[in-house]
Amino acid sequence: MLSYRHSFHAGNHADVLKHTVQSLIIESLKEKEKPFLYLDTHAGAGRYQLASPQAERTGEYLDGIARVWQQEDLPAELAPYISAVRAVNRSGQLRYYPGSPLIAGHLLRPQDTLQLTELHPSDYPLLRGEFQKDARATVTRGDGFIQLKAKLPPVSRRGLVLIDPPYEMKTDYQDVVKGISEGYKRFATGVYALWYPVVLRQQIKRMIHALEETGIRRIMQIELAVRPDSDQRGMTASGMIVINPPWKLEQQMTSVLPWLHKTLVPEGYGHATVSWIVPE
Repeated sequence: MLSYRHSFHAGNHADVLKHTVQSLIIESLKEKEKPFLYLDTHAGAGRYQLASPQAERTGEYLDGIARVWQQEDLPAELAPYISAVRAVNRSGQLRYYPGSPLIAGHLLRPQDTLQLTELHPSDYPLLRGEFQKDARATVTRGDGFIQLKAKLPPVSRRGLVLIDPPYEMKTDYQDVVKGISEGYKRFATGVYALWYPVVLRQQIKRMIHALEETGIRRIMQIELAVRPDSDQRGMTASGMIVINPPWKLEQQMTSVLPWLHKTLVPEGYGHATVSWIVPE
Protein backbone atom coordinates (compact mmCIF):
# COMPACT_ATOMS: atom_id res chain seq x y z
CA MET A 1 0.00 0.00 0.00
CA LEU A 2 2.80 2.41 0.94
CA SER A 3 0.39 5.11 2.09
CA TYR A 4 1.94 5.45 5.56
CA ARG A 5 4.21 8.48 6.09
CA HIS A 6 5.93 8.78 9.45
CA SER A 7 6.14 12.55 9.02
CA PHE A 8 2.59 12.76 10.41
CA HIS A 9 3.65 11.03 13.63
CA ALA A 10 7.33 11.96 14.11
CA GLY A 11 8.28 12.73 17.70
CA ASN A 12 5.07 11.39 19.23
CA HIS A 13 4.91 9.39 22.48
CA ALA A 14 5.61 6.15 20.60
CA ASP A 15 8.79 7.60 19.07
CA VAL A 16 9.97 8.76 22.49
CA LEU A 17 9.62 5.23 23.86
CA LYS A 18 11.10 3.53 20.78
CA HIS A 19 14.11 5.80 20.55
CA THR A 20 14.82 5.71 24.28
CA VAL A 21 15.04 1.92 24.10
CA GLN A 22 17.04 2.03 20.85
CA SER A 23 19.62 4.47 22.24
CA LEU A 24 20.11 2.49 25.47
CA ILE A 25 20.72 -0.72 23.52
CA ILE A 26 23.25 1.04 21.29
CA GLU A 27 25.07 2.47 24.30
CA SER A 28 25.27 -1.02 25.83
CA LEU A 29 26.73 -2.48 22.63
CA LYS A 30 29.35 0.29 22.60
CA GLU A 31 30.72 -0.88 25.94
CA LYS A 32 32.80 -3.44 24.01
CA GLU A 33 35.40 -2.22 21.52
CA LYS A 34 34.42 -4.77 18.87
CA PRO A 35 32.30 -3.25 16.06
CA PHE A 36 28.65 -4.08 15.52
CA LEU A 37 25.96 -3.76 12.87
CA TYR A 38 22.85 -1.61 13.19
CA LEU A 39 20.17 -2.94 10.82
CA ASP A 40 16.98 -0.88 10.37
CA THR A 41 14.28 -2.71 8.37
CA HIS A 42 11.88 0.23 7.94
CA ALA A 43 14.12 3.26 8.23
CA GLY A 44 11.82 6.04 7.00
CA ALA A 45 13.07 9.41 5.77
CA GLY A 46 15.63 9.88 8.55
CA ARG A 47 14.80 13.48 9.49
CA TYR A 48 11.41 15.12 10.01
CA GLN A 49 10.58 18.82 10.01
CA LEU A 50 8.21 19.53 12.89
CA ALA A 51 6.86 22.64 11.16
CA SER A 52 5.91 20.65 8.06
CA PRO A 53 2.24 20.54 7.03
CA GLN A 54 2.11 16.85 7.96
CA ALA A 55 3.53 17.29 11.47
CA GLU A 56 1.52 20.45 12.08
CA ARG A 57 -1.68 18.73 10.96
CA THR A 58 -1.53 16.11 13.70
CA GLY A 59 0.61 17.96 16.27
CA GLU A 60 1.52 14.62 17.82
CA TYR A 61 5.06 15.76 18.67
CA LEU A 62 3.59 18.37 21.07
CA ASP A 63 2.51 15.54 23.38
CA GLY A 64 5.75 13.64 22.76
CA ILE A 65 9.26 14.99 22.29
CA ALA A 66 8.17 18.59 22.98
CA ARG A 67 7.15 17.63 26.53
CA VAL A 68 10.45 15.82 27.17
CA TRP A 69 12.58 18.51 25.47
CA GLN A 70 11.49 21.25 27.86
CA GLN A 71 12.15 19.31 31.07
CA GLU A 72 15.11 20.31 33.23
CA ASP A 73 15.20 17.12 35.32
CA LEU A 74 16.01 14.70 32.50
CA PRO A 75 16.95 11.25 33.81
CA ALA A 76 20.43 10.02 32.92
CA GLU A 77 18.90 7.19 30.87
CA LEU A 78 17.61 9.74 28.36
CA ALA A 79 20.98 11.43 27.76
CA PRO A 80 22.00 9.46 24.62
CA TYR A 81 18.57 9.89 23.02
CA ILE A 82 18.31 13.61 23.76
CA SER A 83 21.87 14.18 22.53
CA ALA A 84 20.76 12.83 19.14
CA VAL A 85 17.73 15.13 19.11
CA ARG A 86 19.94 18.10 19.99
CA ALA A 87 22.36 17.18 17.20
CA VAL A 88 19.69 18.00 14.57
CA ASN A 89 18.55 21.11 16.46
CA ARG A 90 21.78 23.01 16.94
CA SER A 91 19.94 26.33 17.23
CA GLY A 92 18.43 25.13 20.50
CA GLN A 93 14.92 25.28 19.06
CA LEU A 94 12.98 22.06 18.47
CA ARG A 95 12.57 22.24 14.69
CA TYR A 96 13.51 18.73 13.55
CA TYR A 97 13.05 15.23 14.83
CA PRO A 98 15.60 12.49 14.03
CA GLY A 99 14.22 9.11 13.03
CA SER A 100 15.84 5.89 14.19
CA PRO A 101 18.57 5.89 11.48
CA LEU A 102 19.75 9.39 12.41
CA ILE A 103 19.75 8.50 16.10
CA ALA A 104 21.86 5.44 15.30
CA GLY A 105 24.13 7.48 13.03
CA HIS A 106 24.73 9.97 15.83
CA LEU A 107 25.49 7.32 18.46
CA LEU A 108 27.47 4.73 16.47
CA ARG A 109 31.27 4.81 16.36
CA PRO A 110 33.54 4.93 13.29
CA GLN A 111 34.07 1.15 13.40
CA ASP A 112 30.33 0.34 13.47
CA THR A 113 28.12 -0.01 10.39
CA LEU A 114 24.54 0.86 9.44
CA GLN A 115 22.34 -1.13 7.07
CA LEU A 116 19.23 0.96 6.33
CA THR A 117 16.26 -0.15 4.25
CA GLU A 118 13.24 1.86 3.08
CA LEU A 119 10.65 0.97 0.45
CA HIS A 120 8.59 4.16 0.16
CA PRO A 121 9.41 6.00 -3.10
CA SER A 122 9.30 9.43 -1.41
CA ASP A 123 11.15 8.56 1.79
CA TYR A 124 13.95 6.48 0.24
CA PRO A 125 15.69 9.39 -1.58
CA LEU A 126 15.45 11.54 1.55
CA LEU A 127 17.08 8.78 3.59
CA ARG A 128 19.78 8.25 0.97
CA GLY A 129 20.50 11.98 0.99
CA GLU A 130 20.96 12.01 4.77
CA PHE A 131 23.64 9.30 4.60
CA GLN A 132 25.34 9.94 1.25
CA LYS A 133 28.51 11.16 2.97
CA ASP A 134 28.53 8.53 5.73
CA ALA A 135 30.92 5.73 4.79
CA ARG A 136 29.53 3.55 7.58
CA ALA A 137 26.06 3.39 6.03
CA THR A 138 24.49 1.33 3.25
CA VAL A 139 21.04 2.55 2.18
CA THR A 140 18.84 0.12 0.24
CA ARG A 141 15.42 0.53 -1.31
CA GLY A 142 13.45 -2.64 -0.75
CA ASP A 143 11.48 -4.87 1.60
CA GLY A 144 13.02 -4.62 5.05
CA PHE A 145 11.95 -8.12 6.02
CA ILE A 146 14.09 -9.55 3.20
CA GLN A 147 17.15 -7.91 4.77
CA LEU A 148 16.72 -10.16 7.80
CA LYS A 149 17.72 -13.01 5.49
CA ALA A 150 20.16 -11.17 3.24
CA LYS A 151 22.26 -9.21 5.75
CA LEU A 152 22.49 -11.56 8.71
CA PRO A 153 24.67 -12.63 10.37
CA PRO A 154 27.07 -9.68 10.34
CA VAL A 155 30.79 -10.40 10.10
CA SER A 156 31.28 -9.03 13.62
CA ARG A 157 28.60 -11.37 15.04
CA ARG A 158 27.33 -8.40 17.05
CA GLY A 159 24.39 -6.20 16.23
CA LEU A 160 21.05 -4.52 16.82
CA VAL A 161 18.15 -5.19 14.47
CA LEU A 162 15.36 -2.59 14.71
CA ILE A 163 12.03 -3.65 13.21
CA ASP A 164 9.23 -1.08 13.10
CA PRO A 165 6.94 -1.53 10.09
CA PRO A 166 3.97 0.81 9.65
CA TYR A 167 1.42 -1.95 10.38
CA GLU A 168 -0.80 -0.49 7.67
CA MET A 169 -1.47 -4.07 6.58
CA LYS A 170 -2.78 -6.66 9.03
CA THR A 171 -0.22 -9.13 7.70
CA ASP A 172 2.55 -6.98 9.22
CA TYR A 173 1.74 -8.49 12.63
CA GLN A 174 2.50 -11.96 11.26
CA ASP A 175 5.38 -10.79 9.06
CA VAL A 176 7.34 -9.36 12.00
CA VAL A 177 7.27 -12.74 13.74
CA LYS A 178 8.34 -14.54 10.55
CA GLY A 179 11.09 -11.98 10.03
CA ILE A 180 12.42 -12.31 13.56
CA SER A 181 12.33 -16.09 13.31
CA GLU A 182 14.29 -15.99 10.03
CA GLY A 183 16.81 -13.54 11.43
CA TYR A 184 17.24 -15.47 14.67
CA LYS A 185 18.05 -18.67 12.77
CA ARG A 186 20.98 -16.85 11.17
CA PHE A 187 21.99 -14.61 14.06
CA ALA A 188 20.85 -15.99 17.41
CA THR A 189 23.14 -13.74 19.48
CA GLY A 190 21.87 -10.47 18.01
CA VAL A 191 19.64 -7.98 19.80
CA TYR A 192 16.24 -7.63 18.12
CA ALA A 193 14.03 -4.64 18.98
CA LEU A 194 10.48 -4.80 17.62
CA TRP A 195 8.22 -1.76 17.88
CA TYR A 196 4.44 -2.26 17.90
CA PRO A 197 1.35 -0.02 18.16
CA VAL A 198 -1.62 -0.95 20.32
CA VAL A 199 -4.70 -0.24 18.23
CA LEU A 200 -6.55 -3.45 18.97
CA ARG A 201 -5.16 -5.33 21.97
CA GLN A 202 -6.16 -8.69 20.50
CA GLN A 203 -3.73 -8.19 17.60
CA ILE A 204 -0.87 -7.73 20.05
CA LYS A 205 -1.88 -10.78 22.06
CA ARG A 206 -1.85 -12.89 18.90
CA MET A 207 1.56 -11.52 17.89
CA ILE A 208 3.02 -12.24 21.32
CA HIS A 209 1.58 -15.76 21.29
CA ALA A 210 3.20 -16.34 17.88
CA LEU A 211 6.53 -15.12 19.27
CA GLU A 212 6.23 -17.52 22.21
CA GLU A 213 5.67 -20.37 19.78
CA THR A 214 8.98 -19.70 18.00
CA GLY A 215 10.83 -21.15 20.99
CA ILE A 216 13.07 -18.07 21.25
CA ARG A 217 14.16 -17.27 24.80
CA ARG A 218 14.91 -13.96 26.55
CA ILE A 219 12.04 -11.85 25.19
CA MET A 220 11.30 -8.65 27.13
CA GLN A 221 8.27 -6.36 26.68
CA ILE A 222 8.27 -2.63 27.41
CA GLU A 223 4.98 -0.78 26.98
CA LEU A 224 3.75 2.79 27.44
CA ALA A 225 0.03 3.54 27.22
CA VAL A 226 -1.37 7.06 27.04
CA ARG A 227 -5.00 5.89 27.22
CA PRO A 228 -6.81 2.71 28.29
CA ASP A 229 -7.31 0.03 25.66
CA SER A 230 -10.23 0.81 23.37
CA ASP A 231 -12.13 -0.68 20.45
CA GLN A 232 -12.29 2.77 18.85
CA ARG A 233 -9.92 3.99 16.14
CA GLY A 234 -6.50 5.22 17.13
CA MET A 235 -3.35 4.09 18.93
CA THR A 236 -3.73 3.98 22.72
CA ALA A 237 -0.27 2.59 23.51
CA SER A 238 2.94 1.36 21.98
CA GLY A 239 5.66 -0.99 23.01
CA MET A 240 9.04 -2.49 22.34
CA ILE A 241 9.67 -6.22 22.35
CA VAL A 242 13.38 -6.87 22.83
CA ILE A 243 15.03 -10.23 22.23
CA ASN A 244 18.42 -10.73 23.91
CA PRO A 245 18.19 -7.39 25.75
CA PRO A 246 21.43 -6.05 27.24
CA TRP A 247 21.64 -6.96 30.91
CA LYS A 248 21.11 -3.37 32.09
CA LEU A 249 18.06 -2.62 29.95
CA GLU A 250 15.41 -4.00 32.32
CA GLN A 251 16.75 -1.91 35.22
CA GLN A 252 17.19 1.19 33.04
CA MET A 253 13.66 1.09 31.64
CA THR A 254 12.12 0.22 35.02
CA SER A 255 13.83 3.36 36.33
CA VAL A 256 12.99 5.80 33.50
CA LEU A 257 9.56 4.58 32.40
CA PRO A 258 7.60 6.11 35.33
CA TRP A 259 9.21 9.48 34.58
CA LEU A 260 8.33 9.19 30.89
CA HIS A 261 4.75 8.24 31.71
CA LYS A 262 4.33 11.15 34.12
CA THR A 263 5.86 13.60 31.62
CA LEU A 264 4.00 12.39 28.54
CA VAL A 265 0.71 11.63 30.28
CA PRO A 266 0.40 14.13 33.15
CA GLU A 267 -3.28 13.17 33.54
CA GLY A 268 -2.11 9.72 34.63
CA TYR A 269 -4.09 7.69 32.08
CA GLY A 270 -2.79 4.41 30.71
CA HIS A 271 0.13 2.46 32.11
CA ALA A 272 3.89 1.89 31.87
CA THR A 273 5.24 -1.65 32.25
CA VAL A 274 8.41 -3.71 31.87
CA SER A 275 7.93 -7.47 31.87
CA TRP A 276 9.21 -10.74 30.41
CA ILE A 277 7.28 -12.59 27.72
CA VAL A 278 9.81 -15.42 27.79
CA PRO A 279 12.57 -15.37 30.45
CA GLU A 280 16.03 -16.94 30.25
